[in-house]
Amino acid sequence: MDKINMPITGICSFAKYPICDDLEKLDADMAVLGVPYDLGVGFLTGCRFGPRRIREVSTHYSRGDAGFYDPELDEVFLAAPLKIVDCGDADVIHGDIQESFNRIEWAVRKIREKGAIPAIMGGDHSISIPIARALEPEGSVTVVQLDAHLDWSDAPGGQRWGNGSPMRRMSEMKHIKGMAQIGLRGLGSSRKEDFDAAKEFNSVLISAKESMEMGVEGILAKIPEGDKYYVTIDIDCFDISLATGTGSPSPGGFSYDFLNDILKGLAKKGEIVCFDLVEVAPQYDPTGGTPRVAAMTMLNFMGHILKHKGMRQNK
Repeated sequence: MDKINMPITGICSFAKYPICDDLEKLDADMAVLGVPYDLGVGFLTGCRFGPRRIREVSTHYSRGDAGFYDPELDEVFLAAPLKIVDCGDADVIHGDIQESFNRIEWAVRKIREKGAIPAIMGGDHSISIPIARALEPEGSVTVVQLDAHLDWSDAPGGQRWGNGSPMRRMSEMKHIKGMAQIGLRGLGSSRKEDFDAAKEFNSVLISAKESMEMGVEGILAKIPEGDKYYVTIDIDCFDISLATGTGSPSPGGFSYDFLNDILKGLAKKGEIVCFDLVEVAPQYDPTGGTPRVAAMTMLNFMGHILKHKGMRQNK
């Protein structure tokens, strides 16, 4: 009898893709990795539950190796012979920031060593620090951040590894050569001196309002040219009405279609070697809408990354 593989059946892997829990045996084009970590949160915690909830709702939208059909584009994405696997979660150690970071970095490095693109579910935004470290062997990397907040705090109270500091820490890494931060808005994004430091680094800063005024093509034109890109997506880049399930939701953010058009453009613009989606805290959204937005954003971005990667290889 044929296996139907309905969303509500079977083991809950991301989009029902095969599971690989031994990175030494990884053989894939793209590897999904969860990071259930929120030791970097200073206010509303709980995004350690994000990866599990995103996995669960993602089964609604795909059928494993059969991929998914986009009726608007009349294309099937992420289907065999492409290989997408769910590698489970990075080991995190409660109360131990640096050991957790070391384990996150190791997992991302191993995925890249095996030739796969890491698609990472956070976790709070501080996990982008070890992720960026893991990309050091790539050489020159350009970072594109989609976020309501600048995340350029230095060390409030001596804490250098919080979720308000990942972009500052990346700016200190020699292999991070360019940066664009898109969707900035609202009170409390960062202090003026943090914005000044980001400008001194020559990071391209685009507010949410500016983004919507200039449109997707205008945004893409301002992003620094680079051979390789790391894209980090904070779920609060979406308007609060779409993503209430996060620690710092803010009105005035992106619509689902607008954000996904930016991601499609990024996939076309250059080689995406890694991306993460962070700060989903499902307990603050009893409707379950936030993890659904997260899962669909990931699936769409994954599809376009691998589509354009294949097109470049076939030239």
